[in-house]
Amino acid sequence: MFTLLKSDTETAARRGRLELAHGEVETPAFMPVGTRGTVKSVHPQELTDPTLDCRIILGNTYHLYLRPGTEVLDEFGGLHNFMQWDRPILTDSGGYQVFSLSKLRKITEDGVRFQSHIDGSPLFLTPESVLEIQRSIGSDICMILDECPPYPCERDYAENSLALTQKWAVKAREWIEKHRPPGQRYFGIVQGACYPELREKAARDLVDLDFDGYAIGGLSVGEPVPDMLKAVDVAAPILPETKPRYAMGLGQPDQLLELVSRGVDMFDCVLPTRVARNGTAYTPEGTINLKNAKWEKSRELLAPHGETHPLCEGFTRGYLRHLIKNDEILGLRLLTLHNVTFYLHLMKRVRGAIEAGTFAEFKADFISRYRGERIDA
Repeated sequence: MFTLLKSDTETAARRGRLELAHGEVETPAFMPVGTRGTVKSVHPQELTDPTLDCRIILGNTYHLYLRPGTEVLDEFGGLHNFMQWDRPILTDSGGYQVFSLSKLRKITEDGVRFQSHIDGSPLFLTPESVLEIQRSIGSDICMILDECPPYPCERDYAENSLALTQKWAVKAREWIEKHRPPGQRYFGIVQGACYPELREKAARDLVDLDFDGYAIGGLSVGEPVPDMLKAVDVAAPILPETKPRYAMGLGQPDQLLELVSRGVDMFDCVLPTRVARNGTAYTPEGTINLKNAKWEKSRELLAPHGETHPLCEGFTRGYLRHLIKNDEILGLRLLTLHNVTFYLHLMKRVRGAIEAGTFAEFKADFISRYRGERIDA
């Protein structure tokens, strides 16, 4: 499944390749988020054309379970056919969504009882049913059910939460042994909140269960960045070199490079598409908010030739601001394409730097530029 092609000599950065049922994925890789079977406002062919060459996207088990539901997905033979996407898909377990529904859930050793955020109907997810749902989805990579503890949380809560997550991991492993469909791979999820010794225990226990890959979860839930990086520092070295490592739900461009340098191979984040809908664009110098009045008469282009999506080239920041201020769909599409391009091209440059043995220099230069002179506060 995973081939380690090169290791950086100055950091823990890795250059690798995933071989999955629907194609190869070059790592480090960023996965655009297609929560409900679509990357918002982007056509699948735009993702696969040579400009982006997106090899893998992320879908959300919880949302796809509610709509369209497993009966529809089974009817269409899985999400790939349903959405006309012939490349790999990773689906999360729904654990983070259940975490966000804290007022509507009840956690037991068997699973999680909660109410649908759509119509209030009662639902029950178990370690086994989550994998059954992902079998209907037809994911190339499936995440097991976990509990994502909040930040901050007391030590007792974190310990009990981790114990439950580990019990669920054992149940998931038993299901996989009996029911694994051809072509599907399964990742365990390292939890443990902000307690290093719990993160270490979680990683070691999951390695003993021998999953196909490993994720570091429970990040970006409100904890300070140093705590987030510490959680990765503790867990990543314990995880096998021969298997992929995935940091869930992260993050900002500079954070991605920090995590690559710590040996993480895979990332996803809603930010490129979400902030685009609010009028924000990523640039090597930081983010720009096109709603700001300073851009009203700007003839400056969004980015130089070759640093944005071809469909975005030629449009001035003044025109893009006009589109965004008037809620025009074209503005949303252009900024989304630009931001997704920025993230995917960044990962391509990261891979090239690791191959060339210049990643440490590349990282330092990029972060200094990105953090140093913000165009907009």
